[in-house]
Amino acid sequence: MADVSDTINEALEHASESRLNSIIALLVAITATFMAVCNVKDGNIVQGMQQAQANAVDHWSYYQAKGMKQNLAEATLDELQLQRAMLTDPKFAPMLDAKIVTYQKQVKKYEKEKTDIRKQAEDDQKQYDALNFHDDQFDMSEACLSVAIALFGVTALTKKRWLLAVASAFMFFGVLFGLAGFFGWTIHPDFLAKFLS
Repeated sequence: MADVSDTINEALEHASESRLNSIIALLVAITATFMAVCNVKDGNIVQGMQQAQANAVDHWSYYQAKGMKQNLAEATLDELQLQRAMLTDPKFAPMLDAKIVTYQKQVKKYEKEKTDIRKQAEDDQKQYDALNFHDDQFDMSEACLSVAIALFGVTALTKKRWLLAVASAFMFFGVLFGLAGFFGWTIHPDFLAKFLS
């Protein structure tokens, strides 16, 4: 009779372990699938960040070039105004006056262009920062989901149900950060992002 009781208990244990392994397998499959989708989205965000950064660099370079042109125009204008003040032959006055007007217009033009370019560069930086915020969310998602998958594996090997709860908690946070990245939620662990960057 003891043999039958032991056999029944052993069968119940294996059924319980099999059910636990089935749950773990399902959770690993869901976690890995969600992580793969998040990685695709994160890759696209990183491409957007690279483009925004390249645009910002281009605009700041263009801004500096306009600044140099403006400085050159201002220096030329100063020189012409000085020559005009020192002019003794009035027949050259109209020519100098025309040059002075031309360079005054150039100085104003470059100042306006610099303002527009500066705004573009600042907008590029804002776009980069917004994309970086979502990139951090996907990075946190990937980290949490990776830990969850590892813990699911350890749970399957050790049959410790409390590990299933810990792994599920990591999976929950991984999914939460992933959904936050997809839907633009403001969930962002600033302290962790700063620590890891």
